[in-house]
Amino acid sequence: MTAHHLLPADMRRLPSPWNDLTSERKPALEELAHTESTEQAALEALTAALSRSPTSPVPRVWSDESWELFDRIRHEVGYQLAQVMPTADQFTREGIVDLLREWAGTAQPPVPSWWLDDQLDLIVGVLTDQALDGWAHDVLRWLQQKPYDEAGVAAAAERCVENGLASHDAVNLLHALGTPHGEQALLRVVQDVRASDSNRSQARNALMWLRRPGYDARAQQSAQGEHPLLPPVVRELPYSWGAGFQWPAELPESDENITRARAVLQACAPSQPTPEPVPAPSWHSYEDEDEEQPAWLEVRTVMRELMPYANLVTEERMTEATRECALLGIPGVPGDPDSEEAERFVQHWVTWIRGWIAGEVFTWLGMYVDDDTLVTPWAMELAERYARFGFVPDRAVSMLRWHDTVPRSREALARLAAEGKLPSEGR
Repeated sequence: MTAHHLLPADMRRLPSPWNDLTSERKPALEELAHTESTEQAALEALTAALSRSPTSPVPRVWSDESWELFDRIRHEVGYQLAQVMPTADQFTREGIVDLLREWAGTAQPPVPSWWLDDQLDLIVGVLTDQALDGWAHDVLRWLQQKPYDEAGVAAAAERCVENGLASHDAVNLLHALGTPHGEQALLRVVQDVRASDSNRSQARNALMWLRRPGYDARAQQSAQGEHPLLPPVVRELPYSWGAGFQWPAELPESDENITRARAVLQACAPSQPTPEPVPAPSWHSYEDEDEEQPAWLEVRTVMRELMPYANLVTEERMTEATRECALLGIPGVPGDPDSEEAERFVQHWVTWIRGWIAGEVFTWLGMYVDDDTLVTPWAMELAERYARFGFVPDRAVSMLRWHDTVPRSREALARLAAEGKLPSEGR
């Protein structure tokens, strides 16, 4: 009977240790000398593993039964796969099926044969992918230790990402290669629709680290001659965006600080309802652990690297940040920094920055200013205005509640409640 091989033909012809599917592969590679010839052998092995004929992807639909069965197989029999099929040329569908049927016959609790047959194609596919990923993980880690041909290593790692082969390890290898070859490959990966969203996100994170020296250098440059996008009093704030524009808790309740707080809130105050809420400065996936973080967090990372203080939020740096975010492939960022769409994008972000700055002022006034007379009635009036227009209403209302012993605060809260303007958690 003809065996149905599950790994590429070129991979099945590889010599040891490149054809090894057992746990002995890792120590064998650790002992293997790093030379130009052994590196070339590793690259040829990766090319062999990537030589599978492209096939139309078949959606893998996991039922609860599939997950339950696969979890049992993984824990109870997965380790035996390499014992039964220790090399790539021995890894066959028949070998997996025979092993699973033998296990199912003695498993406790029992595994009905019809149940196994119903899930067989799905489970064989996943076990094959896992065996190939585990093999590639070790080869990529070995290549990372002492690369000679950095361009060749980068090209092989990039192909792994394109084909979904140990992609996480491949991106790590490109990160370790750094500039120029790793960085250039990562810049292609983030734009490659064949790569998964998670792989592109990981590649962006790696790129941000590699490109950080450039960000830092730009942040050190003066904004003199540039066109500011925030009001003068806001540009004078000494608190960094990296710290969320937070005012220090130990800041004294001096006339200077109270005057500054009032001036900043007045400068950032909305003149009309805000069409879109300003997001909370910190994002947490409380309700759904599998929820992906929103793309704006990546945009913010780039922007605050280039503009760490309010006085650096300028038209020129916003254009640079937009161009950089587009280069990094961050979803939702306009590709043309000179387009009308990009202009709206920048206005949108300037509004958010104003909101985060104002929110921190409200937090300081509420949590750390104990003398009500210093904030009455101007802070209550401004908080009511912010809440009514939906501009950081949660922070504005929180300040009113922190000073709820003041009649002016209670009156403002009552009016907002009557108008349905209180944030949902505060109603």
